[in-house]
Amino acid sequence: MSKVLDLKHDPAGWRNVPSSHKPIDPKRVQDLLVQEWEKFEKTYPESGRHNKQASKVLPLGVTSSFQHWDPYPITIVSGKGAYLTDIDGRKLLDLSMGFGAMLVGHLNPKVVKAVRKALRKTGTLFVTPSTISTEAAERFKKRFGVDMLRFTNSGTESTMYAIRTARAVTGRKAVVKIEGGYHGGYDPLQVSVKPALEDIGPADNPVGWAPFDAEPGTVHVVPYNDLDALERVFKEHSKDIACFMIEPIIENLSIILPDAGYLKAVRELCDEYDIALIFDEVKTGLTAGVAGAAKRVGVEPDLITLAKSIGGGMPVAAFGGKTKYMNAVVDGRMAHFGTYNGNPISVAAAIAVDELATKEALDKAEAINLATLAKLDEIINEYELPAHTIGFGVKGAMIWSPTPVRNYRDFKATDFEVAELSWLWGVNRGVLTPPGLDEQWLVSLATTQKDMDKLVESNRELAKALRS
Repeated sequence: MSKVLDLKHDPAGWRNVPSSHKPIDPKRVQDLLVQEWEKFEKTYPESGRHNKQASKVLPLGVTSSFQHWDPYPITIVSGKGAYLTDIDGRKLLDLSMGFGAMLVGHLNPKVVKAVRKALRKTGTLFVTPSTISTEAAERFKKRFGVDMLRFTNSGTESTMYAIRTARAVTGRKAVVKIEGGYHGGYDPLQVSVKPALEDIGPADNPVGWAPFDAEPGTVHVVPYNDLDALERVFKEHSKDIACFMIEPIIENLSIILPDAGYLKAVRELCDEYDIALIFDEVKTGLTAGVAGAAKRVGVEPDLITLAKSIGGGMPVAAFGGKTKYMNAVVDGRMAHFGTYNGNPISVAAAIAVDELATKEALDKAEAINLATLAKLDEIINEYELPAHTIGFGVKGAMIWSPTPVRNYRDFKATDFEVAELSWLWGVNRGVLTPPGLDEQWLVSLATTQKDMDKLVESNRELAKALRS
C-alpha cells in the first residue's frame, strides 16, 4: 500500500510558513530572557511565597507536575470568563484554558446553573443507573457518531480502557503509538513521550523508550505522517498488535497537522491488518469542531477517547466507538468499573456544554482564532521571523521554525530558547499560555477578538525587541 502522499497538510487545519526569514541573534535572546525572568519575580512575588508554602505539603507545590516551572509557577485564586486572577491580584488572560477543559470559559453561567440544579435537586452520587447520565450519553453518542460509550473521570482512564477494549476484541496485546505523543498515564502510553533523541534510534526506524517506573509491555513506535513506517510495523507484527493509538491532530507537541490523505491511509492500513484504530480526542474533542477531529477530517476510528472540552471544567471523560468493540464491555470480556463514572454533577455540566457548543458558537470562536493567526503572520513577515503559525479549530500556536513541523524530530529541531522567551514575554504582560513551550493557545467561547489582540500585541513587542 506504500505510496507518496501530497505533503500539504490536511485542509481542515491552518498552517502558514514565511516566504523569507532572518536568523535571530542568540545573545539577544539570552539577554532578554535574563531581563524577563527578573521581571517575572518582581511581578509575581506572592506566587513565589505561596509556592514555598505549598511545597511543604504538595511535591513541587503543585497538584500535577506539568503545573510546575522554575523558579515557581503563578498561583491562581479565581477565574471568570476568559480571565484568571492570581494571588498578587493581577488579572491574566487565560489562553491555556485547561488544555481545552475550559472551552466554554470559567464559571460559565449555564454550567454553573446546571451544577447548582444537580446539587439542589438531583444528588452528587448514586452508584446506580441514573436518568441524567443516560441523557448525557445519548447526547454525546449523537454528537460524536459512536454506537455506544462509557463515562470515565479522566483522559488517562479513557485511553487505558480503550486499549483494554481493543485487546479484548482482537485477542492481541501489542500497541502502536506515535513517537513523542502523550496519551495520559497508562503504562503502555509512557513509551517515547518526548524522549531524548539519543535514546530513540534513527528517525526512519525509531526505538521505543520508556521511563524506569513504567511496565509498558510490547509497544511499537512510529513517526507521525509516515505511512511506510506504519506499514512496516504492521507487516512484521500484526499478529500481535491490538491497536494503533493516535491523536488525529497532535496537540502535545504544539500542533502538528496530518498530511493531506494521511489519516485516511491510516484507516485503510488498520482495516487491511485488522488492527483497531483509536483516536485520542482528549485534547481535540469539541475544540476541533462541533463533532470532534474525526468528523472534521472525515475518518472514522474504531474507538474514540474524550475528556477536557466535554465537561466545562468538571472531571468527566468517556471512551466509545463501534458496537463490535463496545460489545466487549457488554459481554464482560473487558469489565469496566468506576464509582464516580457518570456522576450527576459532572454529567450535568457535560449536558450544559453540549447545549453551549453549537456550530454557531464554535464557528465564531474559530473565526477569532483564524483572524489572530493572520495578524501574527503579518508580524512574522514584517520582522522576517524564523517562525510560522499553525491552527486547528479554536486552538493555535506560533512555532519557532521557518519550516513545517510534521513529526517529533521536526519538533525537536525548533528553537526552544526563543519559545521560552515568547511564552515568558506574554506571561509578564498578562497573557497566560501553557508553560511547556510545546502547547497551544485556546480561544474559548468567552474569548473576544479584543482579548486575542493582547496576544498579538505582545508578540509584536517581542518582535521589535528581538530586532532592536
